[in-house]
Amino acid sequence: MDSYLNAYVDRRMKYLVEEYDLSTQGELADFTARLASLEREIPSLAAFEKEAAGKLSALEARAAALKGRR
Repeated sequence: MDSYLNAYVDRRMKYLVEEYDLSTQGELADFTARLASLEREIPSLAAFEKEAAGKLSALEARAAALKGRR
Protein backbone atom coordinates (compact mmCIF):
# COMPACT_ATOMS: atom_id res chain seq x y z
CA MET A 1 0.00 0.00 0.00
CA ASP A 2 2.82 2.43 0.83
CA SER A 3 4.50 1.92 -2.50
CA TYR A 4 1.18 2.55 -4.28
CA LEU A 5 0.68 5.82 -2.38
CA ASN A 6 4.27 6.88 -2.99
CA ALA A 7 3.91 6.21 -6.70
CA TYR A 8 0.63 8.11 -6.80
CA VAL A 9 2.11 11.12 -5.00
CA ASP A 10 5.16 11.08 -7.26
CA ARG A 11 2.95 11.09 -10.36
CA ARG A 12 0.65 13.81 -9.04
CA MET A 13 3.10 16.00 -7.11
CA LYS A 14 2.91 18.91 -9.56
CA TYR A 15 -0.88 18.97 -9.33
CA LEU A 16 -0.87 18.64 -5.54
CA VAL A 17 1.51 21.60 -5.22
CA GLU A 18 -0.71 23.71 -7.49
CA GLU A 19 -4.02 22.63 -5.94
CA TYR A 20 -2.98 23.25 -2.34
CA ASP A 21 -0.80 26.27 -3.23
CA LEU A 22 2.26 24.69 -1.60
CA SER A 23 5.72 26.25 -1.66
CA THR A 24 8.66 24.41 -3.12
CA GLN A 25 12.24 24.35 -1.86
CA GLY A 26 13.27 26.52 -4.80
CA GLU A 27 10.74 29.18 -3.86
CA LEU A 28 11.83 29.16 -0.23
CA ALA A 29 15.57 29.15 -0.90
CA ASP A 30 15.85 32.91 -1.36
CA PHE A 31 12.87 33.85 0.78
CA THR A 32 14.88 35.83 3.35
CA ALA A 33 16.70 37.75 0.61
CA ARG A 34 13.42 38.64 -1.10
CA LEU A 35 11.90 39.67 2.23
CA ALA A 36 14.90 41.89 3.03
CA SER A 37 14.61 43.49 -0.41
CA LEU A 38 10.95 44.28 0.18
CA GLU A 39 11.69 45.70 3.61
CA ARG A 40 14.28 48.05 2.06
CA GLU A 41 11.63 49.39 -0.32
CA ILE A 42 9.17 50.34 2.44
CA PRO A 43 10.58 53.83 3.15
CA SER A 44 10.50 54.86 -0.51
CA LEU A 45 6.97 53.51 -0.87
CA ALA A 46 5.87 55.45 2.20
CA ALA A 47 7.36 58.63 0.71
CA PHE A 48 5.57 57.94 -2.58
CA GLU A 49 2.29 57.39 -0.75
CA LYS A 50 2.65 60.70 1.10
CA GLU A 51 3.48 62.57 -2.12
CA ALA A 52 0.60 60.96 -3.99
CA ALA A 53 -1.83 61.83 -1.20
CA GLY A 54 -0.71 65.46 -1.37
CA LYS A 55 -1.20 65.57 -5.13
CA LEU A 56 -4.61 63.93 -4.82
CA SER A 57 -5.68 66.49 -2.23
CA ALA A 58 -4.57 69.29 -4.57
CA LEU A 59 -6.51 67.75 -7.45
CA GLU A 60 -9.63 67.37 -5.30
CA ALA A 61 -9.39 71.01 -4.20
CA ARG A 62 -8.96 72.09 -7.82
CA ALA A 63 -11.98 69.99 -8.90
CA ALA A 64 -14.07 71.49 -6.09
CA ALA A 65 -13.05 75.00 -7.21
CA LEU A 66 -13.98 74.21 -10.80
CA LYS A 67 -17.37 72.87 -9.70
CA GLY A 68 -17.96 76.09 -7.78
CA ARG A 69 -17.46 78.16 -10.96
CA ARG A 70 -20.50 76.69 -12.72
